[in-house]
Amino acid sequence: MRSAGLLPYRMIGGLEVMIAHPGGPFFAGRDKGAWSIVKGMVEEGEDDRQTAIREFEEETGWPAPIDDWVSLGETVLRSRKVVVAWAVARDFDPIALEPGMFQMHGRFFPEIDRVEWMTPIVARTKLSEAQGTFVDRLEAHLGLNGDE
Repeated sequence: MRSAGLLPYRMIGGLEVMIAHPGGPFFAGRDKGAWSIVKGMVEEGEDDRQTAIREFEEETGWPAPIDDWVSLGETVLRSRKVVVAWAVARDFDPIALEPGMFQMHGRFFPEIDRVEWMTPIVARTKLSEAQGTFVDRLEAHLGLNGDE
């Protein structure tokens, strides 16, 4: 299993990254370790970049940036799923989120119920350890010391 996604970032008094909280009943009461970059499953015949674009647009309702991507490499989740990610310098408005929907047990839920801008320190507490690696790699790319 393989997923691909995007990690938006901005510099406002320091680095901030935008991460997403999954929608649906399973994640409704979960916070620490439940958040994610905006990502989704790579479909047969699709490359990682195509997946990242498609999933970003489906899950947020925003057009995906198609230039100036920073490769953050891959990581492996506890589920053994491989996730590949890119960072993009863009300032999206969380209030403008228009998430895609999915159906479960005859009810519809948003794919993600919210996105938020967070400092790297806070984002690492919300993401799984494996996905927190993407924040570390972004900081290294930007020449930050990890405390920004």
